[in-house]
Amino acid sequence: MPSKKTSLISKQAVLHTVAFVVSLCSFAYELVYSELLTVMYGGALTQYGLTIGLFFSSLGLGSYLSAHLDDDRDGNFFRAEVYLAFSAPVGVLFIILLNTVEIPAAVPDGAVQTLARLPVVVVGALSGFELPLLLSMVKSEYGDRKGLRGWRKTAADYVNEVAYRFARMFFHTSRSGNEYSAYSTVLAMDYLGGLGGALVYVFVLYPEVGLIPSVFLLALLNCFVALVFVARFSSQPWGVFGGGGEKRNIVTQEHTVLFVACLVLTVAYAGVGLQSQQVDSEVSEYYLEDVIEENWPEGTIEANVTDQTTTRYQRIVEYNRTWVGESENTRFAGSTDTCMRLDEAIQFCESWIDSYHSGLVDVPMTMYPNSAETDVLLIGGGDYVAVDNLRSHGVNVDQVDIDGEFLERAKSDSFLRQYHDDAYTYENLSVYQQDAYAYLQSTDRKYDLILLDLPGAKTDEMLNLYSVSFYSMLRSHLTERGVVVTWGYSKYTFGDHYKAYMNTVSEAGFRYKSGYWAYEDLNQNGETQLGERFYMLAPDEDRPTVTPEAGTKYVRRYSDRYRQHEWQPTPTYEDVQTNRVFHPNYDILVETRFVDDGNGG
Repeated sequence: MPSKKTSLISKQAVLHTVAFVVSLCSFAYELVYSELLTVMYGGALTQYGLTIGLFFSSLGLGSYLSAHLDDDRDGNFFRAEVYLAFSAPVGVLFIILLNTVEIPAAVPDGAVQTLARLPVVVVGALSGFELPLLLSMVKSEYGDRKGLRGWRKTAADYVNEVAYRFARMFFHTSRSGNEYSAYSTVLAMDYLGGLGGALVYVFVLYPEVGLIPSVFLLALLNCFVALVFVARFSSQPWGVFGGGGEKRNIVTQEHTVLFVACLVLTVAYAGVGLQSQQVDSEVSEYYLEDVIEENWPEGTIEANVTDQTTTRYQRIVEYNRTWVGESENTRFAGSTDTCMRLDEAIQFCESWIDSYHSGLVDVPMTMYPNSAETDVLLIGGGDYVAVDNLRSHGVNVDQVDIDGEFLERAKSDSFLRQYHDDAYTYENLSVYQQDAYAYLQSTDRKYDLILLDLPGAKTDEMLNLYSVSFYSMLRSHLTERGVVVTWGYSKYTFGDHYKAYMNTVSEAGFRYKSGYWAYEDLNQNGETQLGERFYMLAPDEDRPTVTPEAGTKYVRRYSDRYRQHEWQPTPTYEDVQTNRVFHPNYDILVETRFVDDGNGG
C-alpha cells in the first residue's frame, strides 16, 4: 500500500533543479573571471579565450578526480558547493589584490598574469565534481519519483513525448532505457543552466549589480544548494521533508565546522547582496584609486573616486586627482583636477576638456562658413559636450551613441552639466541610440563633417571601429567636400598603432590626411602646452582648409599654428597589415593599462 504521507519534494526534482542552478553558477563564474581579467590586463578576446579554455580543461580535471571519491555522494556534493562558495569570491579578490600590490621588478609580467588565472582553475576543477556526482545520484535515486504527481507528471510526460517524436525524425530511437533517460534529463538541465548563467549575467548581474557583487550572489546560490542537500539528502531525520517512510532533522553527518561555515557564508553573502552597490563602490574605488596613483610618479598624486556606475556597455567613473608631490605640478592648475573615465580610457579632465572639444569641433568648423547649411554626424560624444560646441555654430547634428543609459545620466550629472549646458535640448539635434555600424548601414544621409568622439583603441571591443569596413562606410556618407575628424594617438608614442591605423584608413579610401594639435595652458602658468592630437581624413585633397580668422576665440588665439593646415597624402607602410573586421591586426591596439597622463591621448 502507498504511504499516506508523501515526500514534498522528490529527490529527482531536487537533483534536476540543482543541476540547472549549479551549471548557471559555473558558467556565470566563467564570465565574471573573463571580464575581470579583461579589466585588469585588457584584450577581451585573449582573456575570454584563455578563461574558457582553462575553465573547460579544469572541468575535465575535476571530473576525473571525482572518480576517486567514495560512495558518500551527497556529502561530497555538499562539500564541493561549500568549497565553491568560498573559492569563487576569494579568487576575485585575489586577482584584484594581485593588481594593486607592488610586485618586485624581477618578477616577469607573464608570471603575474599566469598566477592571476589560478582562481579560474580552482573554480573550474571544483565545478567539475558536480556533474559526475549528480549523475551518480540520479542513478541511485531513480526510483524516487513521488514528487511527479498530477500536472507535473502530465507536463513531464508531454515534454518527453514531444522530444521522442522529434528525435526519431533523425535518429534510431527507443522508448525503453530509463537509466539513459535519467542521465539525459540531468545533462539537459546542466546545459540549460549554462544558458541561464549567460542570460542572468549579461542582462541582470553585470549591468544591475556590478562585476564584484555578482560573484558573491552566485556564491550565495552555491550555499543555498549545499543547504538543500543537507535538508534533502542527509541520512538523519528531518520532519519538513519527511514522508514515505523518510524522517529527517536538520542535523547533518558532515563535520560541524563545514555546516557552520556554510551558514556563515550564506548570511555573509546575503548581506553583500543587500549592500551590493556599497560593496561594488568600495572594492572598485580601492582598485581604481590605486591604478590612477600608480601611473604617476610615486608620492605625487592622490586619487579619490567620487562617483561610479555601470551600464550595459561600460563603467563610468568620476574621480578627483590631487597633487601631493613636492615638485611643481605642470599637469593641471590648482591642487585638484576632476576627471571622468569610461572603462580603461580616460574621457576627459576639467583641465583640458575645453581644449579637447575646441580641437574636435571648433577647428574643423572654420572650414564651413555656412553653418546653418552644414550637416554634422557625431559618433559617440554621449556627454553632450561636443554637441554644446556644435550648437554654438548653428549646424544640424545627428548624434549616434550606443549607450542610452550614459546619455540619460549625462543630462543630470552635475559634473557634466557645467560643460554641456543642457545641449541635449538643442533644436537641431537628433539623437540615435544605436550601434554606429547599424546606423551607417541603415541611412543614406551624407554629411559635410563626421566627428568621431570615441574611446581609444585599447580593447578588442573597439577593433571594429578602427577597421577598413567602418572607415569605408564613413567615406560613403561624406558629401563631395566632406571630412572626417577624429582624435588619435601620436606616431611618436604609439608607432605600431599609427602605422596600422594609417594603412587601414588609406585602404578605406582616405588617401589624404591633416594632423593638428589642441593647445592649452594646462597649469595656467602662461606657457602653452600640447593637448590632444587630431586627424582630418579625406578621400582627396580637394577639400576645405582651416580658416582661423573665421573661428572661435580659441581658434583665433592659436591662429598662427592652425594657419599652417594643409592636406598631405596619407602615409602607408610596407609589411604592416591593415585592420579588418574578420582579419584583425592587434598592433592597432595600444597599451591597455590605464594611463592618467593629463589628456586623452
